[in-house]
Amino acid sequence: MGLVFGKISVETAKYEVIKSTSEYEIRKYAPSVVAEVTYDPSQFKGNKDGGFMILANYIGAVGKPQNTKPEKIAMTAPVITKDSVGGDGETIAMTAPVVTKEGGGEGEEGNKNNKMVTMQFVLPAVYGKAEEAPKPTDERVVIREEGERKYGVVKFGGVASEQVVREKVEELRESLEKDGFKVVGEVQSSLDNSCVQTNEVMIPVE
Repeated sequence: MGLVFGKISVETAKYEVIKSTSEYEIRKYAPSVVAEVTYDPSQFKGNKDGGFMILANYIGAVGKPQNTKPEKIAMTAPVITKDSVGGDGETIAMTAPVVTKEGGGEGEEGNKNNKMVTMQFVLPAVYGKAEEAPKPTDERVVIREEGERKYGVVKFGGVASEQVVREKVEELRESLEKDGFKVVGEVQSSLDNSCVQTNEVMIPVE
Protein backbone atom coordinates (compact mmCIF):
# COMPACT_ATOMS: atom_id res chain seq x y z
CA MET A 1 0.00 0.00 0.00
CA GLY A 2 1.25 3.45 -0.85
CA LEU A 3 1.04 6.73 0.97
CA VAL A 4 0.32 10.27 -0.10
CA PHE A 5 1.47 12.38 2.81
CA GLY A 6 1.02 15.93 4.03
CA LYS A 7 -1.54 18.59 3.26
CA ILE A 8 -0.23 20.89 0.54
CA SER A 9 -2.23 24.08 -0.04
CA VAL A 10 -1.30 24.51 -3.70
CA GLU A 11 -2.55 23.41 -7.09
CA THR A 12 -4.15 19.98 -6.87
CA ALA A 13 -4.28 17.30 -9.54
CA LYS A 14 -7.42 17.87 -11.61
CA TYR A 15 -10.24 15.34 -11.33
CA GLU A 16 -13.97 14.92 -11.91
CA VAL A 17 -16.29 13.12 -9.49
CA ILE A 18 -18.30 10.75 -11.68
CA LYS A 19 -20.10 8.86 -8.91
CA SER A 20 -20.74 9.57 -5.24
CA THR A 21 -22.27 7.28 -2.61
CA SER A 22 -22.47 7.32 1.17
CA GLU A 23 -19.45 5.00 1.25
CA TYR A 24 -17.11 6.35 -1.45
CA GLU A 25 -16.75 8.43 -4.59
CA ILE A 26 -15.33 7.60 -8.00
CA ARG A 27 -12.93 10.18 -9.41
CA LYS A 28 -11.61 10.48 -12.94
CA TYR A 29 -8.18 12.13 -12.98
CA ALA A 30 -6.92 13.99 -16.01
CA PRO A 31 -3.65 12.99 -17.70
CA SER A 32 -0.63 14.44 -15.92
CA VAL A 33 3.15 14.56 -15.84
CA VAL A 34 4.91 13.15 -12.79
CA ALA A 35 8.41 13.21 -11.38
CA GLU A 36 9.23 9.99 -9.59
CA VAL A 37 12.01 8.19 -7.81
CA THR A 38 12.21 4.47 -6.99
CA TYR A 39 14.30 3.32 -4.06
CA ASP A 40 14.86 0.78 -1.33
CA PRO A 41 13.83 2.29 2.06
CA SER A 42 16.92 0.70 3.60
CA GLN A 43 18.91 3.39 1.78
CA PHE A 44 17.19 5.85 4.11
CA LYS A 45 17.41 3.84 7.33
CA GLY A 46 14.08 2.16 6.63
CA ASN A 47 12.21 5.41 6.01
CA LYS A 48 9.64 4.73 3.27
CA ASP A 49 9.34 8.48 2.65
CA GLY A 50 13.08 8.81 2.13
CA GLY A 51 12.68 9.80 -1.52
CA PHE A 52 10.79 12.97 -0.64
CA MET A 53 13.87 15.19 -0.44
CA ILE A 54 15.18 13.87 -3.77
CA LEU A 55 12.02 15.10 -5.48
CA ALA A 56 11.81 18.24 -3.33
CA ASN A 57 15.31 19.14 -4.49
CA TYR A 58 14.30 18.55 -8.10
CA ILE A 59 11.40 21.00 -7.96
CA GLY A 60 13.34 23.52 -5.87
CA ALA A 61 11.24 23.24 -2.71
CA VAL A 62 14.44 23.69 -0.72
CA GLY A 63 17.57 25.40 -1.99
CA LYS A 64 18.67 25.52 -5.61
CA PRO A 65 16.46 23.45 -7.96
CA GLN A 66 18.21 20.34 -9.21
CA ASN A 67 17.06 20.65 -12.81
CA THR A 68 18.70 22.01 -15.94
CA LYS A 69 16.21 24.65 -17.12
CA PRO A 70 17.42 28.23 -16.36
CA GLU A 71 13.95 29.53 -15.51
CA LYS A 72 12.53 30.05 -12.05
CA ILE A 73 8.80 29.53 -11.37
CA ALA A 74 7.46 30.85 -8.07
CA MET A 75 5.74 28.26 -5.88
CA THR A 76 2.45 30.17 -5.83
CA ALA A 77 -0.89 28.68 -6.83
CA PRO A 78 -3.04 29.06 -8.78
CA VAL A 79 -1.11 31.93 -10.42
CA ILE A 80 2.51 31.14 -11.26
CA THR A 81 4.83 34.08 -11.88
CA LYS A 82 8.10 33.61 -13.72
CA ASP A 83 11.32 35.54 -13.55
CA SER A 84 14.42 34.60 -15.46
CA VAL A 85 17.41 33.77 -13.29
CA GLY A 86 20.31 32.49 -15.33
CA GLY A 87 21.82 29.22 -14.16
CA ASP A 88 19.57 28.82 -11.10
CA GLY A 89 17.39 26.08 -12.52
CA GLU A 90 13.61 26.17 -12.53
CA THR A 91 11.57 26.07 -9.33
CA ILE A 92 8.48 24.02 -10.11
CA ALA A 93 5.28 24.58 -8.16
CA MET A 94 4.48 21.76 -5.73
CA THR A 95 1.24 19.98 -6.65
CA ALA A 96 -0.84 17.70 -4.44
CA PRO A 97 -0.92 14.77 -4.23
CA VAL A 98 2.53 13.46 -3.46
CA VAL A 99 2.24 9.76 -4.21
CA THR A 100 4.19 6.89 -2.71
CA LYS A 101 3.78 3.37 -4.04
CA GLU A 102 5.25 0.19 -2.61
CA GLY A 103 6.38 -2.51 -4.99
CA GLY A 104 7.35 -6.10 -4.46
CA GLY A 105 10.90 -6.03 -5.73
CA GLU A 106 14.01 -7.01 -3.85
CA GLY A 107 15.80 -4.43 -1.78
CA GLU A 108 19.52 -4.05 -1.32
CA GLU A 109 21.65 -7.12 -0.72
CA GLY A 110 18.87 -9.38 -2.03
CA ASN A 111 16.65 -8.75 0.97
CA LYS A 112 13.18 -9.66 -0.27
CA ASN A 113 11.63 -8.19 2.84
CA ASN A 114 12.61 -4.70 1.69
CA LYS A 115 9.99 -3.59 -0.81
CA MET A 116 11.02 -1.04 -3.38
CA VAL A 117 9.13 2.23 -3.11
CA THR A 118 8.22 4.66 -5.90
CA MET A 119 7.41 8.21 -4.85
CA GLN A 120 5.82 10.66 -7.29
CA PHE A 121 5.22 14.38 -7.42
CA VAL A 122 2.39 15.28 -9.77
CA LEU A 123 3.72 18.30 -11.65
CA PRO A 124 1.59 21.41 -12.37
CA ALA A 125 -0.72 21.29 -15.39
CA VAL A 126 1.52 23.80 -17.22
CA TYR A 127 3.66 20.78 -18.10
CA GLY A 128 1.38 19.00 -20.56
CA LYS A 129 4.07 16.59 -21.76
CA ALA A 130 7.07 14.98 -20.12
CA GLU A 131 9.51 16.75 -22.44
CA GLU A 132 8.13 20.12 -21.31
CA ALA A 133 9.21 19.56 -17.70
CA PRO A 134 12.74 20.62 -16.71
CA LYS A 135 15.27 17.80 -17.00
CA PRO A 136 16.47 16.54 -13.59
CA THR A 137 20.16 16.79 -12.78
CA ASP A 138 19.77 13.85 -10.38
CA GLU A 139 19.60 10.70 -12.52
CA ARG A 140 17.42 8.99 -9.91
CA VAL A 141 14.51 11.28 -10.82
CA VAL A 142 12.39 10.09 -13.76
CA ILE A 143 9.88 12.30 -15.60
CA ARG A 144 6.99 10.52 -17.29
CA GLU A 145 3.38 10.93 -18.36
CA GLU A 146 0.37 9.27 -16.75
CA GLY A 147 -2.86 8.86 -18.68
CA GLU A 148 -6.42 9.40 -17.56
CA ARG A 149 -7.29 7.15 -14.62
CA LYS A 150 -10.13 6.39 -12.22
CA TYR A 151 -9.98 5.91 -8.45
CA GLY A 152 -12.42 4.82 -5.78
CA VAL A 153 -11.89 7.21 -2.86
CA VAL A 154 -13.01 7.29 0.76
CA LYS A 155 -12.43 10.20 3.12
CA PHE A 156 -12.02 9.96 6.88
CA GLY A 157 -10.94 12.13 9.79
CA GLY A 158 -8.75 11.61 12.80
CA VAL A 159 -5.29 10.12 13.17
CA ALA A 160 -4.45 7.81 10.25
CA SER A 161 -2.58 4.99 11.96
CA GLU A 162 -1.45 2.02 9.85
CA GLN A 163 -4.24 -0.10 11.32
CA VAL A 164 -6.92 2.50 10.57
CA VAL A 165 -5.67 2.90 7.00
CA ARG A 166 -5.68 -0.88 6.47
CA GLU A 167 -9.26 -1.05 7.73
CA LYS A 168 -10.35 1.78 5.41
CA VAL A 169 -8.64 0.08 2.47
CA GLU A 170 -10.48 -3.19 3.09
CA GLU A 171 -13.82 -1.43 3.59
CA LEU A 172 -13.35 0.55 0.38
CA ARG A 173 -12.24 -2.50 -1.59
CA GLU A 174 -15.28 -4.48 -0.43
CA SER A 175 -17.67 -1.61 -1.30
CA LEU A 176 -16.16 -1.17 -4.77
CA GLU A 177 -16.23 -4.87 -5.60
CA LYS A 178 -19.80 -5.15 -4.30
CA ASP A 179 -20.81 -2.43 -6.76
CA GLY A 180 -19.09 -4.11 -9.68
CA PHE A 181 -15.83 -2.16 -9.89
CA LYS A 182 -12.57 -3.98 -10.67
CA VAL A 183 -9.48 -3.04 -8.66
CA VAL A 184 -6.62 -2.61 -11.14
CA GLY A 185 -3.62 -1.18 -9.32
CA GLU A 186 -1.86 -0.20 -6.12
CA VAL A 187 -3.62 1.42 -3.18
CA GLN A 188 -2.70 5.02 -2.36
CA SER A 189 -3.47 6.99 0.80
CA SER A 190 -3.57 10.74 1.29
CA LEU A 191 -2.71 11.29 4.95
CA ASP A 192 -3.10 14.80 6.35
CA ASN A 193 -0.79 15.54 9.26
CA SER A 194 -2.25 19.00 9.86
CA CYS A 195 -4.72 19.90 12.60
CA VAL A 196 -7.59 19.39 10.12
CA GLN A 197 -6.73 15.72 9.59
CA THR A 198 -8.77 14.99 6.48
CA ASN A 199 -7.45 11.72 5.07
CA GLU A 200 -8.18 9.78 1.89
CA VAL A 201 -7.68 6.24 0.68
CA MET A 202 -7.60 5.77 -3.11
CA ILE A 203 -7.88 2.54 -5.12
CA PRO A 204 -7.49 2.47 -8.93
CA VAL A 205 -10.56 0.94 -10.59
CA GLU A 206 -12.16 0.08 -13.90
